[in-house]
Amino acid sequence: MSPVVTASRKDLPIRAGATVKVHLKIEEKGKTRMQIFEGLVLSVKGGTGNGAMFTVRKVASGVGVEKIFPLYSPSIDKIEIVRQSEVSRAKLFFVRNKVARDVKRKMRHTESGATVPMQEEDTFETIKEEVLA
Repeated sequence: MSPVVTASRKDLPIRAGATVKVHLKIEEKGKTRMQIFEGLVLSVKGGTGNGAMFTVRKVASGVGVEKIFPLYSPSIDKIEIVRQSEVSRAKLFFVRNKVARDVKRKMRHTESGATVPMQEEDTFETIKEEVLA
C-alpha cells in the first residue's frame, strides 16, 4: 500500500455512528469490479495503528449484514463518510437488537390488555415468509 493512501486513511475521521460507503475491489473470473458497501459504523478497533479495523452494518433484504474491514486493506479502494452522527457510545452493538426490542414492546402492550389489529400480525407473518423463501 502506498504511503499516500496510508496517510489519507490515518487522517480519516471514522467513528461509531458514522454512515460510510466502502468501495471494495473484487476480482472475479480475471476481471476486477467495484462493490460499494454502505452502512453504519458500529465500532472502530485499534485506533489508527496497523491493525486498525472498523465494523459496518447494513440491512439488505430484511437481513442484517455486518462486515469487518481492516482500515489499511489494499482491497479497499476508498472510504467515503456520508454522514456523521453524534452518539454517546463507542460501540453501537445495541443496534443489532433494536428491532427485536420494538417487537417486545408491542408484545408487552398486548399482554397489558391493549389489542393489536389482526392485519398487522398477518402482514408481519407474510413478510417473514417472503424473507425465508
